[in-house]
Amino acid sequence: MTEKKQPWWKTAVVYQIYPKSFQDSNGDGIGDIQGIISRLDYLRELGVDALWISPMYCSPQDDNGYDISDYRNIDPMFGTMEDMEELIRESQKRDIRIVMDLVLNHTSDEHIWFQEAKKSKDNPYHDYYVWRDGKEGELPNDMRAVFGGPAWEWVPQLGQYYFHQFSVKQPDLNWENPKVRREIYDMILWWMEKGIGGFRLDVIDQIAKEPDKKITNNGPRLHDFLRELSKETFQKGELLTVGEAWGANTQNAKLYSNPDGSEFSMVFQFEHMVMDQQEGKDKWDLVPLPFVKLKKNLAKWQTQLYGCGWNSLFWDNHDLPRIVSRWGDDGECREMSAKMLATVLHGMQGTPYIYQGEELGMTNVRFEDISQYRDIEIFNMYKERMQQGYSKSEIWESIYAKGRDNARTPMQWNGSTHGGFTEGTPWIGVNPNYRQINAKAERENPNSVYHYYRRLIQLRKEYPVFVEGKFELLLEEDEQIFAYTRTNESCEMLVCANFSGQNVNCELLSEWRQAKQLIHNVQGKLGEELKPYEAVICIREK
Repeated sequence: MTEKKQPWWKTAVVYQIYPKSFQDSNGDGIGDIQGIISRLDYLRELGVDALWISPMYCSPQDDNGYDISDYRNIDPMFGTMEDMEELIRESQKRDIRIVMDLVLNHTSDEHIWFQEAKKSKDNPYHDYYVWRDGKEGELPNDMRAVFGGPAWEWVPQLGQYYFHQFSVKQPDLNWENPKVRREIYDMILWWMEKGIGGFRLDVIDQIAKEPDKKITNNGPRLHDFLRELSKETFQKGELLTVGEAWGANTQNAKLYSNPDGSEFSMVFQFEHMVMDQQEGKDKWDLVPLPFVKLKKNLAKWQTQLYGCGWNSLFWDNHDLPRIVSRWGDDGECREMSAKMLATVLHGMQGTPYIYQGEELGMTNVRFEDISQYRDIEIFNMYKERMQQGYSKSEIWESIYAKGRDNARTPMQWNGSTHGGFTEGTPWIGVNPNYRQINAKAERENPNSVYHYYRRLIQLRKEYPVFVEGKFELLLEEDEQIFAYTRTNESCEMLVCANFSGQNVNCELLSEWRQAKQLIHNVQGKLGEELKPYEAVICIREK
């Protein structure tokens, strides 16, 4: 009996690109597909296996491209379909797969389906969306949209309301309609034929909504829909598929990421990323990170999905602040803490995701004027909190800590003007520290954050214990040390990190002094004391 080969995505490391901010090739200040192509050798050198690229489809950009007006065309802002096909080909030459971002819960109101749907109740496309009869001013119910205001929008010529969970320009698709599902499956198969290596499914846990019952995520038919979607599309190729599910817990994650492949390869869940905000309030209401709680949460996902599911490992993405500024130290200990955070994450079971610039230790930005920001969420919060009487210093502290534009400032390639991102005027300002923190400087320094990431990526491919090892949390109640083991049939691996800016004694290390060090962010041998943000991975045979 031959041993079953691991799916490729279990040993893979994924790199996320926010195309608008990655690399501009034509001087218009906006990143584009040719810019990505020009940096493929950099990504190959880093060692990543797949690129998850935020949406590049035609879009009015009401929600940064997550409002799609044509699933089968590239927005001119980013290039042409020929550019996209070239990107797929050039990536394949370097053994890198392209993972597209796919929004299946809603479209743009400028999509041809919705334009037709609004014409009449008898139009064949009308039932592609979620409608309710009513009278103007008498909403079907009091549901609210995520981006503010009611979740219902009146269309006078029809005498009906349509449902939108997000912007008013993002009408929700009606997944109860088999014609909608067929259109979606055909579109996915069309992209698969072009050589796409996978899909990240945006807010996928919301497609089975039942607005009359005020159900948005985890609707009763959700997993029926997902199994049909997978059977009709994903199972026809060797794809990486990841479902974004803010409502995921360890129980339904086992359905999303069932090893039988009936739904997705893995799940994106966010329990660990909301711990530094006040309970019951929103992300702007800050609290210090409850470190012991964080460890226990990560351990829960490691142990409860072991052998029956698969998780995504991430600290950063296009919606989150830079992790070195958030939970590390972006001052004197920037490099040490960036390496420590990477060590803790990449040592766990799951597929690691690196967000562009994370491998350089890029930091949050501190713009001085609200006009320098671009994110509508920041503008709305600033206006609301000023009206509510918050002090300016409180508001700015929240923006500096949690604003999404922290992740969206341009990639810092070198020390030249605008960090080598563009020869024009960038759509959003570059972080002023680009002269010190940039890819050129990092690649030239063998002890840099960049080279540390390269080594972590290599280790994942060299040592099966990273992929298959059983997880055990150590020093569970320790307020400074994050330590755990990963164990398989042949070896035991220790990951030990000081999550603080103080020296801390760690008796645990004395047991591991003779073990082989796989990676260590401090020069020299292990002592009994961990320096600020010191981290190490050791391994020993059984």
